[in-house]
Amino acid sequence: MLVESAPDMEVVAQAGSGREALALARAERADLVVMDIRMPDLDGIEATRLIAADEDLAGVKVLMLTTYDTDEHVVEALRAGASGFLVKDTRPAELLDAIRTVAAGESLLSPGPTARLIERVLRQPRGVPAAGPGGAGAEPAGLAVLSGRERQVLALVARGCNNAEVAEELGLSPLTAKTHVSRIMGKLGARDRAQLVIAAYESGLVTPGA
Repeated sequence: MLVESAPDMEVVAQAGSGREALALARAERADLVVMDIRMPDLDGIEATRLIAADEDLAGVKVLMLTTYDTDEHVVEALRAGASGFLVKDTRPAELLDAIRTVAAGESLLSPGPTARLIERVLRQPRGVPAAGPGGAGAEPAGLAVLSGRERQVLALVARGCNNAEVAEELGLSPLTAKTHVSRIMGKLGARDRAQLVIAAYESGLVTPGA
């Protein structure tokens, strides 16, 4: 009812299970799927992974739903290809804004629940922490393909900065910052900014609470 009330969007299908969601995504080619993590038959994480792996669904974005306090699977969902997540008690206007944001190709990674939950889940990064956002000191594991500047950009993205904020922090033009982000995504094989955040934490470039 909420989505249908917005003049710029419509619901094309509703699913009661992960497997049904996957089938409807393929049948309807929706711009965006709002996916619950916990569903019968096939959970939302696996359904998201299958959508992200399907070349015919390359343009379909996935926005996850979580109870936040209990779902520790959100990072796995982001790894699977989700572009962000919503807390189930999100305010109506925020929910619509989140749908618009993800449908436009952005990720829900502004400072707030997403960043806090990622930090809480990834309290023990797998790699060797770097000494600062520029990656001085030991090189973070898995980021050898990135230049020093690209590691600086990645660290800021992981802390929730958008392109304009990255540009301001590093003295770059917004276009240059955007180009750096795109190149980093290409080098790391990341689907979107959400997966860049995961890569930054798991490599140790950024550590929770830093």
